[in-house]
Amino acid sequence: MGQEINSHRFVSEDFQCFQQRLLDNLTSLKRMLSAQQFAEGPVTIGAELELYLVDKYIRPLLLNREVIERSGNKQLALELNRFNLEYNLSPVSVLGKPFSAIESEMLFAIEHVNEQLIAESGSALPIGILPTLKRSDFGIKAMTDESRFFALTQSLQHLRGRMFRIRIEGDDSLSLRSHDVTLEGANSSMQVHLRVPPAEFADTFNACQLITPIMVGLAANSPFMLGHKLWHETRIPLFSQAIDGRSHEDCKRGVPSRVDFGNGWIREGVYELFAEMVHVHPVILPIYGDDRSSDIDIKSGAADLTELRVHAGSVWPWNRAVYDPQAGGHFRIEMRAMPAGPTPCDMAANAAFAIGLTRGLKENMQELIPAFPFAVLSRNFYEAAEKGICAQLMWPNIESGEGLQKRSLLSVAKSLFSTARKGLLELGVEKEEVDYYLGIIEKRILTGTNGAIWQRKEYQRLCRGSNASQALKRMMQRYMMFSAQNIPVSQWCLSARKGA
Repeated sequence: MGQEINSHRFVSEDFQCFQQRLLDNLTSLKRMLSAQQFAEGPVTIGAELELYLVDKYIRPLLLNREVIERSGNKQLALELNRFNLEYNLSPVSVLGKPFSAIESEMLFAIEHVNEQLIAESGSALPIGILPTLKRSDFGIKAMTDESRFFALTQSLQHLRGRMFRIRIEGDDSLSLRSHDVTLEGANSSMQVHLRVPPAEFADTFNACQLITPIMVGLAANSPFMLGHKLWHETRIPLFSQAIDGRSHEDCKRGVPSRVDFGNGWIREGVYELFAEMVHVHPVILPIYGDDRSSDIDIKSGAADLTELRVHAGSVWPWNRAVYDPQAGGHFRIEMRAMPAGPTPCDMAANAAFAIGLTRGLKENMQELIPAFPFAVLSRNFYEAAEKGICAQLMWPNIESGEGLQKRSLLSVAKSLFSTARKGLLELGVEKEEVDYYLGIIEKRILTGTNGAIWQRKEYQRLCRGSNASQALKRMMQRYMMFSAQNIPVSQWCLSARKGA
């Protein structure tokens, strides 16, 4: 989905040919995995940071293309809506101080975009969903003028056979209808990529799935949409519904969504995930690559698999397998469930805790999976999205043999600190780095404050002396001040009260 295309008009022959190439790509992928034709490379971490562009009134600025043209920075990329931008961070080795490097580059990215918006008195803002959005901010006029986005809208409309409908329950339930996918563009995330050797992929991916509900709850930063107080991480239901390509009949028959948490633990390896993408989800963007994309290069031992990569980019599970043909070919896990914001230091800490837990738990997955039905894990995910740091999760107690027990998300997270620490140290992260970033997460747990909690409490406090619209604006002014100072969100609560 990151590359532009020449046209958004396709004929039936395009889809048929593309489908055949997908099957050829799968065959080549299986051959490469069987022959172990992948380069041995270092464990690396990458990230994609999505940002809002806002004016001095904290209203969206439709200037993403202009920012890129002004900056000339190739790490900036267009997003679906004109008020969003993506910054692709440089991959870093996990050895040493990777999270410090990630935090520093995020600070640079935000400041770099801010410099391009001086004339408009605008700013780049890391947040899951901008609370000051209005319904009039969406529609075709808000969509970035790229053929791939128009093609996406047309293909999903064709599959659904009806309008896009959003229904989210909350303190102030929200119901919307739309002819296009621009409501999805309200979501901004910080996506983390972890390079994983093929032989370790199944256990690592399953461990990543296991800890995702915990990360969603701890990192939640999207409690408002169009002035409605909804889920703590409203991105989850909004994205799921705004870009769902299923018809009403598909939903009744249990056809999986293109946006979901998954359909079960993976048992063998990465091939399962790509095969599921091909066989379960219809093609929506039949963008052809080179005719030889399935051929395995003799020197590198890897194939380009262009069509498979394009198709995988049009399916959006919350944790996604990524194949990259570069450097002899490798695989990554893309962690997509965490929101942008509130600060670079918070986002770097989220990445550290998630990667540490994934590494620390992967050795135990063979014992954990039998004790943890996937349906229960999936329910944990949506419980964490809805209630955030206040969620109650079902969690297994392997040592005592007592099976699944209801526990608070905070207690589960606290009990896993030593696991995350062990995992990071095993990866080669320096001790001081581990202590600093896990310390940010620990403080968040002790104070019970993340981005969503802070927004909800600050909004409630400000509502006592203002109407709802004014309270949201004033809340966001405080949010932007603390975010720009790169103060961990666990410290915002005290700072806000001092300045009240």
